[in-house]
Amino acid sequence: MTRTVKDMRIAIIGAGMGGLSCALALAKEGFTQIDVFEYASDLGFVGAGIHFAPNMSRILDRLGVWEEIKKEAVEAEATSIRVGATDDELAKVPLGYVEPTYGYPHMVGHRSSLANGLFNGCKRETAIKFHFSSSAITTSFGACPSLLVTPRDDSPPYTVEADIILAADGIKSKTRVEMLKKLGVTAKVQDTNQAAYRIMIHRDQIEDDPELLALMDGNQVTRWIGEKRHIIAYPISNNTIYNMSTTQPDTNFAAATDATYTTRGSKSAMLGVFHDFCPKIHRLLNLVPDGEVCEWKLRVHEPIPTWTLGSVALVGDACHPTLPHMAQGAAQAIEDAAVLGVVLSRLPDPTPESISRALRVYERIRKGRAEALVGLAAATGRAMHLGEGAAKEERDRQFAALRKRGRGPVPDKWADAEIQAEVYGTDCTKDAHLMFDTLFEQM
Repeated sequence: MTRTVKDMRIAIIGAGMGGLSCALALAKEGFTQIDVFEYASDLGFVGAGIHFAPNMSRILDRLGVWEEIKKEAVEAEATSIRVGATDDELAKVPLGYVEPTYGYPHMVGHRSSLANGLFNGCKRETAIKFHFSSSAITTSFGACPSLLVTPRDDSPPYTVEADIILAADGIKSKTRVEMLKKLGVTAKVQDTNQAAYRIMIHRDQIEDDPELLALMDGNQVTRWIGEKRHIIAYPISNNTIYNMSTTQPDTNFAAATDATYTTRGSKSAMLGVFHDFCPKIHRLLNLVPDGEVCEWKLRVHEPIPTWTLGSVALVGDACHPTLPHMAQGAAQAIEDAAVLGVVLSRLPDPTPESISRALRVYERIRKGRAEALVGLAAATGRAMHLGEGAAKEERDRQFAALRKRGRGPVPDKWADAEIQAEVYGTDCTKDAHLMFDTLFEQM
């Protein structure tokens, strides 16, 4: 029997947002042999808040999982940028125009809702098989790539051959390291010198505080900014949880970039970081139980020259990790998956040459956009963290002009309408269909 494109063996490393989305996108395109290898013993979904921007929601809807995911989400009706020390509002950007303009509202929700929705979608597809408690690393990048899989139950390691390997194994991607070795390229993990606290305040904790209840019920994304620090917060889980994410100078981790990414934090240290922020922030931070403070080290890695080698491709944080300030990290991994679904489904044949060309088409479509958003996230962080000086004066002048006229450039780039037009208005699935034939021939 002649083997078809849809019969190709596809191995996916990692069952995070990128890996789950890849598996689901490929199953929806009719691929029949999709194996997902995940180090964890189960997905045990945790995490904090996440933005559901229209460019992400559009893809999730096509994958048949958006209705489930959005059930607990909250529509963000506006974003307010405020001075951390005084709570004075620098600018307010209404977001009601987002849905009529881009077809989906800007929503915020719990990260576990996204992961659960994608996982449930995968479980409905008989083509997808999960292998938990399985560490996997790509060992061969040739015409028939292979994985070395090491079970965590002391079973002997085994080799898996595939037609295509998609490495969605995160910023610590072992496949990226092996790929770059083969290419003679070095791309180190970069220490951003920033860290983050992720905090969730439950409604029953603030029932006697009308000011904090107003935040819970406000359907608004609020960013409090100060020198080298900011807090972004919004209600999730049908307005029953107030999600807060901070960014501050990293003082609690080892300097080496191969150190741990998380550490148990000190509540007194967290309060000290934001000691000069307004009383409202102090009341929120004081609600965090002692012993439940966790701090994340924020890292990216140096840009890499290629995301593909032979029949192997990198996905998500394995190739374009980002700071969180544009709220596009998960969305860009999901865009990767959508484009991979298109380019692999359009293959004329299942030969290694065609696979390699199609994966390079994926890279061509995605690399520039993803890396531009990484740059915008870094720029937004710098703008929000300015200390006294001319740059801060110019930033605040722009905020004042925005507040007066109701339009204009927004230093907080994720709330800038022109930036949103590029981010939210791009339909990567349609673009991949339109561009595939031309790009495939060029490869």
